[in-house]
Amino acid sequence: MQTTVKKWFQDKGFGFLDNGKGPDIMVRKAELVKCSYLKVGSIVEFECHSDTKGLIAKKVSLLRKNNNKSNGSRETRKNPFGVMT
Repeated sequence: MQTTVKKWFQDKGFGFLDNGKGPDIMVRKAELVKCSYLKVGSIVEFECHSDTKGLIAKKVSLLRKNNNKSNGSRETRKNPFGVMT
């Protein structure tokens, strides 16, 4: 599956992936392949598994980084103010 990173808590080593209208998919740092953290808005590919606590992402690979470089143009924010990234 592919989706975007919705939240990432660097200090806690986990985050959540967007699941459309369904419940968010939890991802742990230990499941990341060839990277040590994720950024909100990045596109990832993963295997989705069910757990007693909900959906869990395994074998998470980064496909595309979020390129929010400031080049002088105004862009609309994908994440509203107050969202922890």
